Parts: sequence; C-alpha cells; structure tokens
Amino acid sequence: MSDMDYVYAVARIRAKETKLFSDAVIEQLLARPDYESCVGFLVEKGWGDAGETRDGEAILSRERDKTWEVMRELTPDMSVFRLLDYPNVFHNLKAAVKEVCTGVRMDHIYYNDTEPSAEEILAAVRNKEFDALPEYMAGAAREAFETLLHTGDGQLCDCIVDRAALEAVYRAGQESRTPVLQDYAESMVASADIRIAARCQKTGKSEEFILRALAPCATLSVEALAAAAAAGEQELQACLKGTAYAGAADALAVSQSEFDRWCDNQVIEAMKPQKYNPFSVGPLVAYALARENEIKTVRIILSGKRTGMPEAAIRERVREMYV
Repeated sequence: MSDMDYVYAVARIRAKETKLFSDAVIEQLLARPDYESCVGFLVEKGWGDAGETRDGEAILSRERDKTWEVMRELTPDMSVFRLLDYPNVFHNLKAAVKEVCTGVRMDHIYYNDTEPSAEEILAAVRNKEFDALPEYMAGAAREAFETLLHTGDGQLCDCIVDRAALEAVYRAGQESRTPVLQDYAESMVASADIRIAARCQKTGKSEEFILRALAPCATLSVEALAAAAAAGEQELQACLKGTAYAGAADALAVSQSEFDRWCDNQVIEAMKPQKYNPFSVGPLVAYALARENEIKTVRIILSGKRTGMPEAAIRERVREMYV
C-alpha cells in the first residue's frame, strides 16, 4: 500500500479508536453488580450483534471477528498481521496433538479463522504429514507429537510448542520492515520469557528445563534468566532488576496476578507511540492489539463476575487500556 492508502486507513482507524474502552469505561463495567448486568452493559455499548442471545463468550468472539473484518477491509495485505495470529495457530497445534495422541475430542477448543486452519493442522497431525504444515511449525509439530505419544508428558509437549510459537513471532518480527512489528515481537517474547521463568521458579523446574522453554531475544539473556529462576525467587527478582524489565521484579513481589498484568501491559505500552504515526501500517497493528487486549480484559471481568470473585481481586487482573 502507498502512503496515501495508509493515510485513509489510519483515518478510519482513528475513528474506530474513539469507540475503544477507556479505563473509565472499564471502571463502569467493574461497577456492575453481576455477570448478567455486565453483559447488558456490553450490549448497550454495541458489542455483539443486535438480537444475539446474551451469552458473554459469544459476544466476545463476535467482537474479535469484527476487528479482523475491519482489517481485511482496510488493507489487502494481511500478511503484516500474520505474526499476531501465531499464538492462536500454535494453540491449535497443541490441541490437535493432544486430540490425536489421547483420542479425546477437543471441541470448542480451537480458534477459527487462522492460517493454516484448525482443520488443516488436525489433518496433518492425524496423518503424520508434518511437512504439510508451514516450515515455522512443522518441526515443533513432529517433536511435540512424538514426545506426547512416547512419554505422555503433556507439560513437555506444551513447552515445545510454546517455545516454537515465540520463536516464530520473533523471527517474523525481525524479518519485518515494519518497526511496530519489530517492537511488538521483542516486547511480546521478552514478557513471555519472564512469565515462563517465573512460573518455572514457582514449580521448581530445573535450569535445563527452563532454558529449553525460553526463546532468545535481544533485550534479555535467557541463560541468565534460566539460571536465576532455577536458583530461587530472590535471585530471579535480582536478575530482572538489572534489565530493562525491572518493573517485572516489583510486580512479582506483589502477586502473580499483578505480574501477569504487568506482562500484558508491556505490550500495550510498546504500541502506544503508533497513535501518532499516520503514514504506515503501525496504527492498524496497534489497533488490532488494542482490541485483543480490550477483549481479554472484558473476559477477565466477566469470568470474575460469573464466579463471584471479589471486585478487588478482579481489579488486580484488569489490563491497561490503549486509549
């Protein structure tokens, strides 16, 4: 697309951004007394489709579909968004491997509208035709399948696929000529590595296991991170204090929920400068990520309201908004 094409597309996105939920709107949603009233609030805001049953998950799914309908309308080159879809693609791979190896159907687990599709991934795994999958996932698919089939270790299977997903995101970001995608890949992989290291530290994983799970990136030493996580919580926090992600150590000291929130907020913060860039695909990418973050935040609130979680506990999990 030319610069003038992006000027038009960005102008459309600017109009869409005015309808994104602000922190104040999220506060209004949090103030609703129960799940049903929260769903009603979303419907009042135009979420879902008119006449649709008041099912929260269906509404959130429809909102995600709306986002990508807009993206397809604004740009003919959807390849720039491909790395944003990698987490869903690799989620489908994990589900397919587990379905084939265990014989347990994974209905309602797969994400729709991915490339390759959930059906294509499942067929490749079922027929052991791993080379039919894209190069970035074929090796991980074969390794994860053989690992789960021969060892029954679902955790190791997840580790293999999750690292491959991070490596695919990072590689695509680095190969992109779009700065916003490079920034997203760096922030996303670094945050994921820190999250993995913290989880492994809590569960007492070995340094070897942790290192195998981490994906290299420019702003973190995965070797130092793995060694610190294996050594203990204080060592991990001290390691993080010496990096660009010192805020992660402070969040870990508060709670796991605060830490998870910090990780997601890092990605949104990396996207915010795109609000002021009218001549590239950057604002479109940032908007797509903002919508994913918005939907995730609403899902957290709905889940908390449905299970009767105290408002303070829900609030601790709420993500920072883009606007």
